[in-house]
Amino acid sequence: MTPDPTEDDESSIAVRPRRKGIYALPNAITLAALFSAFYAIIMAMNGRFEVACVAIFAAAVLDSMDGRVARMTNTQSAFGEQMDSLSDMVAFGAAPALIVYMWALKDMGKPGWIPAFVYIAGAALRLARFNVNIGVIDKRYFQGLPSPAAAAIVMGLIWCAVDAPWYDGVGNMPWLRWTAFGVTLFAGLSMVTNAPFYSFKVFDRRRSVPFIVLVAIMLGIGLIALDPPTVLFAIFCVYGLSGYVIYGWRKSKGKPVSVISTSTDEPDERGLHQ
Repeated sequence: MTPDPTEDDESSIAVRPRRKGIYALPNAITLAALFSAFYAIIMAMNGRFEVACVAIFAAAVLDSMDGRVARMTNTQSAFGEQMDSLSDMVAFGAAPALIVYMWALKDMGKPGWIPAFVYIAGAALRLARFNVNIGVIDKRYFQGLPSPAAAAIVMGLIWCAVDAPWYDGVGNMPWLRWTAFGVTLFAGLSMVTNAPFYSFKVFDRRRSVPFIVLVAIMLGIGLIALDPPTVLFAIFCVYGLSGYVIYGWRKSKGKPVSVISTSTDEPDERGLHQ
């Protein structure tokens, strides 16, 4: 029997490999986030801290996009995962620590090293733990404060301060320096806690959402537009405290507070996995 030429065409289409160029799309977004972090450091070195803060927030937006773009285009790769982790370490670990140090902590001498180092070390430990536990963690929660949220808290404080009409330079406001000390230390330590922070990953992009969700998003955008530094700082401060609230609530109810199994081999040690 003579083979149907259309079948050959369909089989050739089915096995046709994806263009390698499409792999560049998520990695290009990751590189854009890395450049934003580099640009933020350069701006901080030139004393333009407000621009530096905006650049870190831009890096956070780009970081939220690269993984989604990779999944949507089916271009996930081990290379992309490693690239994303390295970019996150720079954008949400090294860059915020350096920026807040140059802004408020360097005039404190060696004590100013403490929160900056705790922050950058916390970001490294958090990212390493995330990569190791990615297969056993409850996807509803992050174990510890996510590094982009930690960076948003620290950068939000700086942005709010330098944008405020009462700002007269951090050198003339000792209380502001100590506030930066405490906030940086809090953000760094929160990244290595076991407190569960809601991940917002339960929404399936293939399903429709209630109309009220779109209304809420619209109102949120409008609210942020009124005063971006203050609103964003407030939002991420609330999120930064939410993990401890969830931890306390679960503890008071006698529920498991760990977001991972302490051992995947022992069925009795199930963490939050049901």
